[in-house]
Amino acid sequence: MIERPLTDWLPLTMKEVEKRGWDEVDIVLVSGDAYVDHPAFGTAVIGRIMESEGFRVAIIAQPNWKDDLRDFKKFGRPKYFFGVTAGCMDSMVNHYTANKRLRSNDSYTPGGEAGFRPDYATIVYSQILKTIYPDVPVLLGGIEASLRRVTHYDYWQDQLMPSILVDSGADMLVYGMGEQPLREILKLAQKGVPFSSMRNINQVAFMHNNQTELRDYNNWNTVALASHEECLEDKIKYAANFKIVEVESNKWQANRITQKVGDQVLVINPPFKTMDEAEIDKSFDLPYTRLPHPKYKKRGPIPAYDMIKFSVNMHRGCFGGCSFCTISAHQGKFIASRSEKSVLKEVDEITKHPEFKGYISDLGGPSANMYKMKGKDEAICARCQSPSCIHPVICSNLDTSHKPLTELYRKVDANPAIKKAFVGSGVRYDLLVDDFNKNNEDGNHDEYMEQLTTRHVSGRLKVAPEHTSDDTLRIMRKPSFKYFKTFKKKYDKIQEKHNLKQPLIPYFISSHPGCEEQDMANLAAETKDMGFQLEQVQDFTPTPMTVAEVIYYSGVHPYTLKPVRTAKTREEKQAQNRYFFWYKAEHKDWIRNRLNKLNRPDLVDRLLGSPKKENTGKPKQSGKFSGKKRR
Repeated sequence: MIERPLTDWLPLTMKEVEKRGWDEVDIVLVSGDAYVDHPAFGTAVIGRIMESEGFRVAIIAQPNWKDDLRDFKKFGRPKYFFGVTAGCMDSMVNHYTANKRLRSNDSYTPGGEAGFRPDYATIVYSQILKTIYPDVPVLLGGIEASLRRVTHYDYWQDQLMPSILVDSGADMLVYGMGEQPLREILKLAQKGVPFSSMRNINQVAFMHNNQTELRDYNNWNTVALASHEECLEDKIKYAANFKIVEVESNKWQANRITQKVGDQVLVINPPFKTMDEAEIDKSFDLPYTRLPHPKYKKRGPIPAYDMIKFSVNMHRGCFGGCSFCTISAHQGKFIASRSEKSVLKEVDEITKHPEFKGYISDLGGPSANMYKMKGKDEAICARCQSPSCIHPVICSNLDTSHKPLTELYRKVDANPAIKKAFVGSGVRYDLLVDDFNKNNEDGNHDEYMEQLTTRHVSGRLKVAPEHTSDDTLRIMRKPSFKYFKTFKKKYDKIQEKHNLKQPLIPYFISSHPGCEEQDMANLAAETKDMGFQLEQVQDFTPTPMTVAEVIYYSGVHPYTLKPVRTAKTREEKQAQNRYFFWYKAEHKDWIRNRLNKLNRPDLVDRLLGSPKKENTGKPKQSGKFSGKKRR
């Protein structure tokens, strides 16, 4: 393996800065993740964009926040500003399970070691920088900042918190995918414009002094939310706020949002329109090494990198709008797709990796099969306020053709260096069910399914029905479970035709708002009847900026303000979760007693059978499910 020069990476040390002949650094990025120079890692993308605009960038990756803070001082004062991110995950989701137990590993750290970033990393890093360099601007970005940009419920402290700008003391926040606002900020910074004057940039948030008038810009209309203090007093006002934030986040021609917080006003400018093909290609085509920084060699592999190093992200965004998911809240509901040329170029790059053995682990995205999907008439999209393009029904204006994706799969397959290219991302199965998706005009969905099933499944296919109860699914913004059954029949038929044995791996969530204990017992019975034996399941975690989080905290749905019950205590959550494991001896007596108390002997019989028949055999199919979903 040929050693690459250290200067191929953005510098992590002063020695690397000096190797480049720099006498100062323009921008310093501080990240809670280890530095992996790959387009799947936000710090690398942001750093490479800054570099492409002519800035000298250095990175402080996973600084020690407990000692004399030398890590934060090693590059000195940057010429323009500090950029701060907690990393690719919210630091609290990264640290804790749904039961608030501390996780023992961290996928974004060498060796998978935990403990290399603080809780609320964005706030901690920003406060430290403001103490050391009070006059240097701090710009926040990344998923933690994005989803905490307005008053939000924090599950781990069980309380409402104000915009992360308040507690961090930062000067500005970029929300969502940050390339477009970042380029605007860089242009103005280079001209000497201070952060305090950057008030007309789309997709940024900042705190404004309530004593001075807030100017109008760009013909934006302004919508005022209930103040942070009002939200603390009234959960219903907090819930009503969320609807406004979600609606405005998903509009092309959105309004500016304001919210009073003490003697200040939080200002959230409207988002940019989704990046076009040329813009997103530009981000992916930057000169990444596609490797972790060499300094980590002796510390062990970085699990998140190992998982994606031979994968290709073909698009961003998700129009599903699921109630528990943060993807559309951060990446947007409109799909930004790369060009075929850009994707195939990346595939070529992967084949040159010294460890590549001919297998692409994932040709995917947030949902594997939304590539190139968009509105047929963009004028209709421009007026749309719906948080989902496919709930409660698929929009008639949505082009759901899978033909561009099928053709791209075939072109990847045609690369002589590729033995197999798998789809590891979850497939949005409802788009492939004709009873649900009426837009399958030329049968391209069937062609896609044939291609996917016969060429791109690595032993098993991941799909996410999430639940079996229609009432719960409506709150989740997911389709009826009957469509999953239809999809499974279609999938099994293709497998039988080609003599394949590739089980479906269905994802399910317990304790979601609107889910009662009996619903979970029904779920267990239905999946058992279908031949699934679920081994791991995901317990619901209320993460900021989701409908489900708002329901969990406020007790009402933010769109109707009507009550929705949610399992909250550990006992309630464990009770729901146990039904998944009906086949384990240690749970059988509990399940029988519990269902008899609920007067559901029918479910006792379906799950456990009569006492004499309990151990007569296993289900036909073992549907193993790794409950680790990144949302």
